[in-house]
Amino acid sequence: MTHIKDCMKRNVVSIPETATTAEAASVFVKYHIGVLPVVNTEGKPVGILRLSDLLALELPDFVSLVGDVDFVHDFGAVENTRPAPDVLARPVTTLMQSITTVGEGCGLLRAYSLMLKDDLHDIPVTDSNGILVGIASRADVATAVLSTWQEPEGKAT
Repeated sequence: MTHIKDCMKRNVVSIPETATTAEAASVFVKYHIGVLPVVNTEGKPVGILRLSDLLALELPDFVSLVGDVDFVHDFGAVENTRPAPDVLARPVTTLMQSITTVGEGCGLLRAYSLMLKDDLHDIPVTDSNGILVGIASRADVATAVLSTWQEPEGKAT
C-alpha cells in the first residue's frame, strides 16, 4: 500500500502563528503558493491560511451580494487598492481557517477522500508527534494512485 508520505512535498512552507497578515502576503508572493499552514512554536499545525483568505480582503463587498459578476467588466479604482495598515498588521490567526491534516502513514484514497470532503486542494501531513513534515496536493495524491495502475497485474505496491 502506498502512503501519503510517498508522494508529499517535504519542503513545505509554513508561517508561525505570531506572523502578521502582511508577512503572510510576502510568503505567498515569494513562494507562489496557494495555502500556508500556520504552526505553533513546536511546529504543530494550528490553522491554515489560503490565498483566497487574503484576496477576500480586497474584493468589493458587492461581490458577495450578487450571484453573477459577469456584468462587471472592471472593478475600477478598487483594482489598485491595498488593505489598510491596521488590517495588514493583524495576526494571521484572525484570518486562518481550521486545519485538516493527515498522518504520514495515511493511505492515499483516505487522504483524497478527506480533501474532497473538506474541499481542500492541498493537505498538510504530520509525523507521529503532530509536527508538520509535508504537504500533498490533489494532483500529488491522484497521480500516485494512478501510477499504481501501471504496475503489472498481481504486483501492486
